[in-house]
Amino acid sequence: MKNQRKIVLFIAQSLDGYIAAKGDSLDWLFRVEGEGDNGYSEFFETVDTVIMGKRTYDWIMEQENGQFPYQAKDCYVFSRSDLANTDHVKFVNEDSVTFTNNLKKEEGRNIWMVGGGDLLHTFLKEKLVDELIVTVAPTIIGEGIPLFKTGDYELDLSLKGTRTFNQFVELHYIVHK
Repeated sequence: MKNQRKIVLFIAQSLDGYIAAKGDSLDWLFRVEGEGDNGYSEFFETVDTVIMGKRTYDWIMEQENGQFPYQAKDCYVFSRSDLANTDHVKFVNEDSVTFTNNLKKEEGRNIWMVGGGDLLHTFLKEKLVDELIVTVAPTIIGEGIPLFKTGDYELDLSLKGTRTFNQFVELHYIVHK
C-alpha cells in the first residue's frame, strides 16, 4: 500500500502564541533577524499542494498585490461561498474534512496547510494535521490572532527536531493519531 500524503502546518508565531497582531499585521515578524529564508525554500520543495481558508487567501492576495505566490503548486481555498476558480486556485465549497481526506489519498507529495484560524481549528479537532512545523519568533505581541483556538480537543505530539535560524527557533512535531 502506498504511503498517504501528509498535511503539514508550516507557520511562524510570536513567543506568546500569535500568528498575527491586531489588524492582521506581521510587522513584528519582519523585525526579527532570521537566517536566509528561515527554512521556507527547503520546506516548500516537500509539498506539491497548498490548502488554506478564504480569509488567509484574501490576506495573501492583498499582501502580494494580486500576484498569487504559490503558482507552481496545486492550490485549494476553502470558502463558504461559491466562487469561480482562477488560473492558480480552485475554490472549494464542500465539507473540508471529506475533501481533504480524499486529497490525502491521491498520489503526490505533502500538503501545506497555510495559515491558522477556523480551518486549522477544524483540522486539529478532526486529527487531519500530521505534522506541525512552528517557527517561534523572540517577540511578545500581547494580543492578536492566536495560532491555536481554544476548544474541546487534545493532540499528542512527538518532537521530531529543532533548528535555529539566527533569532528564530523551529519546532517540528509529529501528531500521534
